Amino acid sequence: MSWGTELWDQFDNLEKHTQWGIDILEKYIKFVKERTEIELSYAKQLRNLSKKYQPKKNSKEEEEYRYTACKAFLSTLNEMNDYAGQHEVVSENLTSQIIAGLARYVQEVKQERKSHFHDGRKAQQHIETCWKQLESSKRRFERDCKEADRAQQYFEKMDADINVTKADVEKARQQAQVRHQMAEDSKADYSSNLQKFNLEQREYYHTHIPNIFKKIQEMEERRIVRLGESMKTYAEVDRQVIPIIGKCLDGIVKAAESIDQNTDSQLVIEAYKSGFEPPGDIEFEDYTQPMKRTVSENSLSNSREGKAEPKFGGKSKGKLWPFIKKNKSPKQQKEPLSHRFNEFMTSKPKIHCFRSLKRGLSLKLGAAPEDFSNLPPEQRRKKLQQKVDELNKEIQKEMDQREAITKMKDVYLKNPQMGDPASLDHKLTEVSQNIEKLRLEAQKFEAWLAEVEGRLPARSEQARRQSGLYDAQTAPTVNNCAQARESPDGSYTEEQSQESEVKVLATDFDDEFDDEEPLPAIGTCKALYTFDGQNEGTISVVEGETLYVIEEDKGDGWTRIRRNEDEEGYVPTSYVEVYLDKNAKGAKTYI
Repeated sequence: MSWGTELWDQFDNLEKHTQWGIDILEKYIKFVKERTEIELSYAKQLRNLSKKYQPKKNSKEEEEYRYTACKAFLSTLNEMNDYAGQHEVVSENLTSQIIAGLARYVQEVKQERKSHFHDGRKAQQHIETCWKQLESSKRRFERDCKEADRAQQYFEKMDADINVTKADVEKARQQAQVRHQMAEDSKADYSSNLQKFNLEQREYYHTHIPNIFKKIQEMEERRIVRLGESMKTYAEVDRQVIPIIGKCLDGIVKAAESIDQNTDSQLVIEAYKSGFEPPGDIEFEDYTQPMKRTVSENSLSNSREGKAEPKFGGKSKGKLWPFIKKNKSPKQQKEPLSHRFNEFMTSKPKIHCFRSLKRGLSLKLGAAPEDFSNLPPEQRRKKLQQKVDELNKEIQKEMDQREAITKMKDVYLKNPQMGDPASLDHKLTEVSQNIEKLRLEAQKFEAWLAEVEGRLPARSEQARRQSGLYDAQTAPTVNNCAQARESPDGSYTEEQSQESEVKVLATDFDDEFDDEEPLPAIGTCKALYTFDGQNEGTISVVEGETLYVIEEDKGDGWTRIRRNEDEEGYVPTSYVEVYLDKNAKGAKTYI
């Protein structure tokens, strides 16, 4: 099966076919090139997608990635980044192994095809030239034969005419002989050209053209083979990255399998555990008993004058937060004071009082205290522990640096030609100073941590702590005890008690617990600023609004006000201008 024998007369069609083959190669190159662009674009989009969902450094979002589900998602993002890298590898391999090689090969094929068809056209032109020569000698032979025949006829005519002179007859005879000789010469030339053309034609159709077409056929077959090899390479390039892509997918599956709901639940506990104890049960208040003064109550009333009462770890008239709206029903009869006293002694502390206004305002402005006292006990302990660990790491780093400098100094002392030992003294002093500063800082945080850990109730002491008493039975006085306080926004702080000794009197208990009747207004106030009371126990006010004051500031920076019978709560004292009624009980001048 040879193009030279089978397609000897299809020169033009072969030329078109080979050009079509080159176009196919170029089309395939364009296809692969567009595939590489798609791979690069896809890889870029995958990387951008992975980067978009990566946690921001030093942000709250980064802290969320301690949960196993978030860690698995982060692993997925990292695996997708590696996955994108494999698509970049595919693009690079397609470019280097297919596009570059095929582009060079196409240029070689074009040059080879041009050379073969040039040889074919040259052979074609040669045979055409031989054919033209043959045709020319044939026409000349035909013309000379006709001329010789006419000259012979003219001679015979002249020879038969008796009126023609002998000289004219001789002339006609010579002319006929010349023409006859010319015809013979043309015949010989025609015969020679014919033999030559036949030889050239046999060479053309049986040697030159078959050889040229064979080379063209081989060229075309190489092109086909090369295209097939490129297609195999195309598949192999993808197959080479499949194991790595499989590992990426396996990594995603492994990350998904590492998700542990129990661990995440424990992390939520560690993140949001406040360390406070839950409130105890609310005692049943029996309003059906008649209002009677008992002996114990009278004894307690008489004890005001000369008998000191048990001391408690708090102020005698601590405020009660209005967590629940008051019952506006008609005033009920009071319980016996002894019941109230017993309830106070045995009940759990349900409500913590406010922080100071200074610390509250600093928190609202975003300036958190250095000792994290704005946080609940458990969260504060974690933050302090984290800070201590960070400082210890920095101290260790500085100590390693000092050790390295010391070793280098020893080397300089032993080998002065390597450097001046004195040049390291300044750096060594600086590192030592940094270590001392860090140690002082660490000691400060360790002291705060020890303080917090000492205040957190142990498991064996929880029942005793729930009573709200700090060893009142054994300690008659509590000096400078730190009270657990909770501000309206739920944050935690510690304040030193402003009273070294608290005496609990019967009348104080009457004032503290008799909440069935709304407190009377002791003055008015004007809001200097707008306060958004979003926390429980507070009330929102608008700048310029006038409200009633029902309880003045007790030293913690909060004033209790009322808008109407149903709306009352606390606002920062610095947010209002208070005008107390001088005739009100216990009122004092305060602006």
